[in-house]
Amino acid sequence: MSTYQGSCLCGQVSYRIEGEQLAFYHCHCQRCRKSSGTGHASNVRISGGDLSWLSGEGNINSYRVPDAERFRNDFCNCCGSPLPRKFPDHGFIVVPAGTLDTALPEKVDARIFYGSRVEWSCEDGLPTFETYPE
Repeated sequence: MSTYQGSCLCGQVSYRIEGEQLAFYHCHCQRCRKSSGTGHASNVRISGGDLSWLSGEGNINSYRVPDAERFRNDFCNCCGSPLPRKFPDHGFIVVPAGTLDTALPEKVDARIFYGSRVEWSCEDGLPTFETYPE
């Protein structure tokens, strides 16, 4: 079991996660692009993890896209930084990689929802998938 720690930009919210890294993806879907303001969102999936808020839990807000099964954007009310989201029904936590204060043991696995990418987004030879890999 690995331990990951992170925080938001302003430092009001901090967290600790215990679990194992399942995957590390750059997601190019429109929802991730809109929520990150960039060409892709870099997210780590942690399996069976335990998410603990160390500080600022009262500063967390959430937005759920009404027609999305899995998409939700949790963020700090003070600075707007995205924050980890736990999905108990699926058995994992999605962690915005840029919020981690500890190093990840693995490199990025792939680019997902690559058909949705914008033409100016980066390319680097990572494997690409149209949805989630099998």
